[in-house]
Amino acid sequence: MSLPEPIQRAIDAFAALPGIGPKTASRLTFYLLREPSAGLREALAEAIHGLGEVTYCRQCYNFTAAGEELCPICRDPHRDAGLICVVEEPLDVVAIERTGAYRGTYHVLHGVLSPIEGVGPESLRIAELVARVQRGDVHEVIIATNPSMEGDATAMYLHRRLAPLGVKVTRLARGLPVGGDVEYADQYTLRGALMERKEM
Repeated sequence: MSLPEPIQRAIDAFAALPGIGPKTASRLTFYLLREPSAGLREALAEAIHGLGEVTYCRQCYNFTAAGEELCPICRDPHRDAGLICVVEEPLDVVAIERTGAYRGTYHVLHGVLSPIEGVGPESLRIAELVARVQRGDVHEVIIATNPSMEGDATAMYLHRRLAPLGVKVTRLARGLPVGGDVEYADQYTLRGALMERKEM
């Protein structure tokens, strides 16, 4: 079926986003076309245009508004600046913040080590993390990379780089999720749960 060019361009633009296939892209486009007021389309266009006003925090490399050197978390005086949680991506910061259980700061690597894909230490924000620790006010670094082969390799590399600097280096515990069944857990999760077991 041939569609008018503006509609096809919108469908193609939505379909280029991760996790959105052609059907969902079509549904989103036609929903916007059916919307009786142009307000939603205008708000969406403004929001997308506003993404150009986002930059990186010069300390943790999370996103912040253009013109601001530090993100809101790094600027917050109630945060423990000596506690750094190292994550792979900015979305990981959002996930940890949702828990309400963490009051330290972050450091976003923007990826993980992956020699197969040509991602080495120089491709990530590792040198900046080491420099933060070397400045001296950091008492603990929590490595919160994903429990994958690349995440584990990145965690081990970070440990080797940071431990000689005299800072405590920890890793997020892993194991069975709340509500999970042992019989359905994969061996990697079960192995982690056994290794991270705690005394009752």
